[in-house]
Amino acid sequence: MAAYDFSADDIFELAEDLEINGKDFYRNAAENVGDEDQKKLLLSLADMEETHRKIFAEMRKELAGKEKTETVFDPEGDAAAYIKALADIRVFFKKEIDTSSMEEILKAALTAEKDSIVLYTGMKEMVPEKYGRNRIDNIIKEEMGHIRLLSAELKKLKK
Repeated sequence: MAAYDFSADDIFELAEDLEINGKDFYRNAAENVGDEDQKKLLLSLADMEETHRKIFAEMRKELAGKEKTETVFDPEGDAAAYIKALADIRVFFKKEIDTSSMEEILKAALTAEKDSIVLYTGMKEMVPEKYGRNRIDNIIKEEMGHIRLLSAELKKLKK
């Protein structure tokens, strides 16, 4: 079994893909919600995902040269395909949720955000220190902020 070392650039590319998937998740959920306040919340969350995608894209641009270095010989782009597959299936994957229930939407979103933190934490271990491992912490902190917000909204629903 081949071991891959990913650069921080690879992880930021994954982060951008995850944020796109999250934005699509929230926008699709908003289309199916009748309550205007809930729709606004979901669209706001979608906007946050887009903002985070832009932040991660900017962080990616700021990476030093060595942090963009590929750490494996990969002429077929298998490592990039692997990262893309993780983004597509691991977090915010297309799953059936009850989009008529705001509680179920928020629970699904919380699960996805938690999964993204687990994924980033695992991926962080694949990035050697010299290739920008510490930058992955910024992504994890952003996702923790999403969890706090979603948890607060879920708590409001249960009152």
